[in-house]
Amino acid sequence: MTPFLSDGSAFKSGIATPTSTLCTTCAALDIKQILRDGLSEGDKVSLGLLLDIMDKSDRCGLCSLVSDLIRRRWRLHNFPDADLQNIKLYLSSREFVEPVVPDPQGRKTCHRLYIHPSHRLPDIQRQLITTGAALHLDIQLLEEDYRKLSRSRDLHGRRLEENIDVGLIKKWIKNCETDHDCESVWWRPSDEGLPDFVRMIDVTKMALVPASPDCRYVALSYVWGGPGDYYWTTTENIKTRVHPAGLDAGILPATIRDAIHLTRQIGERYLWIDALCILQDSPSDKGAQICIMDLIYSRAAFTIFAASGMSVRDGLSGILPGSRSVTQHIECVQGFHLAIPLPSLSEALAESNWNTRGWTFQEILLSRRRLVFTKHQMYFECTKDVWCEDVVAESKALSSSRPLYISGTSISLPKPDYPGASYMTVTDYATAVAGYSQRRLTVESDIIAAITALLNVLTRNCEPAGSDPKKAFQFGMWIRYLDASLLWQPSLREVLVRRTVPDGNRPLWPSWAWAGWKGAVQYGNESQMLDGYDSDVHARPDESLVTAWYMVDEDRSIIQLDVEPILANWTAPVNAEPTNPQMYARSENYASDLELEFSPSPGTLIFRTRRAHFQVVKVDDGVVNTDASAPHAVFHIVPVDPARQSNAGRIILPASVASPATFEFVVLSRCDGIRGMWDELTWGERYYGCVLHVMAVQETPNDSRVRERVGIGVVVESAWMKSHAEECVVLLA
Repeated sequence: MTPFLSDGSAFKSGIATPTSTLCTTCAALDIKQILRDGLSEGDKVSLGLLLDIMDKSDRCGLCSLVSDLIRRRWRLHNFPDADLQNIKLYLSSREFVEPVVPDPQGRKTCHRLYIHPSHRLPDIQRQLITTGAALHLDIQLLEEDYRKLSRSRDLHGRRLEENIDVGLIKKWIKNCETDHDCESVWWRPSDEGLPDFVRMIDVTKMALVPASPDCRYVALSYVWGGPGDYYWTTTENIKTRVHPAGLDAGILPATIRDAIHLTRQIGERYLWIDALCILQDSPSDKGAQICIMDLIYSRAAFTIFAASGMSVRDGLSGILPGSRSVTQHIECVQGFHLAIPLPSLSEALAESNWNTRGWTFQEILLSRRRLVFTKHQMYFECTKDVWCEDVVAESKALSSSRPLYISGTSISLPKPDYPGASYMTVTDYATAVAGYSQRRLTVESDIIAAITALLNVLTRNCEPAGSDPKKAFQFGMWIRYLDASLLWQPSLREVLVRRTVPDGNRPLWPSWAWAGWKGAVQYGNESQMLDGYDSDVHARPDESLVTAWYMVDEDRSIIQLDVEPILANWTAPVNAEPTNPQMYARSENYASDLELEFSPSPGTLIFRTRRAHFQVVKVDDGVVNTDASAPHAVFHIVPVDPARQSNAGRIILPASVASPATFEFVVLSRCDGIRGMWDELTWGERYYGCVLHVMAVQETPNDSRVRERVGIGVVVESAWMKSHAEECVVLLA
C-alpha cells in the first residue's frame, strides 16, 4: 500500500494510479453522486471512528486518504501520544464559488469532499490556530476526471511532475499583467526609476551591467548561509564581472544558478541578486542600496522566493531533474482520482527555513508579485490572487481562487486610510514588528538594517513630507507614536536576551526598544495576562501621561523627540461605564529636567513622570503560569503597604524573578480597563479610562542614576493614587 514519509505523510506520483480496494463502509458510498450533486453538512454521512479508519488505511484507499489527511493537517507527528479515541469522522461535499463568467456548456465548478471530526484535541486545535493552519479537512478531485461529472476544469486538483512547468509560470505572469492591477505599489510613484548605481545580472551575457531607470527585471529572495563569501561581488572582482561571460556560473551556489537558469527559461533578461549586485566589501555601496530595497523589490516584474531549502546551496525545488520529490497522495476511488491538497502557501512558508530569516521579511512584504518555491510545490501570489501547481485556479472565468482556501502569505503592507485612521497605521506597524522579531539574524547588528526599507516606506508615506527615517524611527521604534511603541511585550513562551556588542560588555541597543532584545515580541497581547494565551485584546493608550520626551543623541546632545501626544477624549462609548472625575494628571516638564551632571549614553530616554514601588507576586490560579518551563510568567502587582496588599494590576516578567519581589514602576499612559486585571472589591469597579500603563524598571549595572526596562504592565488608577507616588525625571537606557 501507500508508503509514508518520515513526518507521517504519504507519497505517490505518476499518472498511473491503480484502482483502490475499499472497506465495506467506503464501498457503500456513491462517490459519483456525492461529487456530482453535493452533500450538505447537515446531511453528512458517518465514516466511523478515526482510529478504526486509520487501522483500515492499508486495506482501503479512501481510509488511506482520510488517515493521511488527518496526519498531515493535524501534524500528528508533533503529538505522538495524542488520545484519538472516540473521535468520529463524517463526510460531506459542497459547491465552490460560481465563476464570474458562466461556463458556455452550463457546467458548474467542482465539489470537494470534506471530512468533519466530532471534535479536536485542545493541543491540536491550539497548534492549528497558532500557526494559522487550515481548520477544514478537504479532499479534491483531479482535473482528469472533471468530464465524468460534467464539470468545468476550474478548481479541480492538478498532478505535479518532478520538474516544474515553466509554461505555467509564464501563464501566471501573463494573466496577472493582463488582468490585474499589480503594476504599481501605493508607497512609490509608478514612474520612479532605478538610481544609476543599481546593477543587474544580464543572464544572457552573464555579466553585471548598469540598470537603466526603467529596467524590467526579476529579483531573488533567498537564505544566504552555506558556502561563504567566495561568490560575492567585491570591488576587486567586479572588474572582471562587468565583461561578457565575466560572471562564472561554475562558482555560484545552486540557488543562484537555478534562479539565473529559470530567468532565462521564462524569457526575462535581467536579474537582481544582492550578493552579486551589491559590492559586499563597500560600506557606502551597501548603505546606498539597503536604503532603496523597497524600490528594488517593488519594481521587480516578480520576485523569486527560494523557500524550499536550508541555504543558498540547496537550489530551487523542481528546476533540475531530481531536485524535488512529489508528495501528492492520490487514490483512485470508484473510478475517481482523489488527492489530498498540498499545504497552502502560508503553511508551506511557515515551516521553511526561509521564513525564519530576518532579511527575507521585508523582501516578501515589498514585492508586488511573488513566485515561491517550497519543498511541496510552487506558488504564485500577487496583490489580487494566489495560484499553485496542484490546483487549476488561474482561469479567467474565476474572480479569485481565495475562496478555495489557497491562502497566501498573510503578509501585506496595507495602505493607510487617511484621514482619521492613524492608529490603524500603528497597528500595522505593530503587526510587522511581531512578525519580524520572530526571525533570526546571522549578524545581530543587522536588526535595523534588515527592515530599513520598510521603515523608509512608513516614513515617506506616514510622516510629514521630508521627514528623516533615522529620526522618525529610533532603534526601530516609531517615535511619533512612542506611547504605543513602548508597549511591546514578550510572549510567555519566548526567551528574550539583550543584544550586545560583539565583546558582550555592553548593550547594542537601549532596553526600551524591542530591537534591543533577541527574541519574539508582540503588541496587543494583554489577554495573556489573564488566560495565558495570545488573542486580540489590547488596551491601547488613550491618553499620554508624559508631556515631553527627550533622548541623548549620538553626539551626546539632548534632543526633544517629535512625539504626537494622545489627548484625553473621555466621551465614553454608548453603554460604557462612567468616567471617574478623580483622574491621575499628566506630568509637566521643566527646563531644569535637562540640567544633568553627567552625560548619559546615546539612546537614553529622558522624561518626567511619577514613580512608585510595588511588589510583584507570581499568579498561581491554574489558568496562567501552568507551564513551569516557560521563560516568562504573569505576576500580580501588589502595593507594598501590608494593609493594602490586594491585586492592583498585572505584568509579564521573566519567570526567574523572585516572588514576591519589589520593583520601581513609572507611569507611561492611560488606557481603558480590562476586567480581571485587579481586585475590584478593593480598588473599585471598572470605569472608562481607569487603567495606567506602567513600566517596571531597575538600576543599570554600571550607573544607579539610570534605569532599564524590566517589563510593561497595567495598574488600576485608584491603587496608583494611594501608592505615595512621587514626581521624578527618568533616565531610561
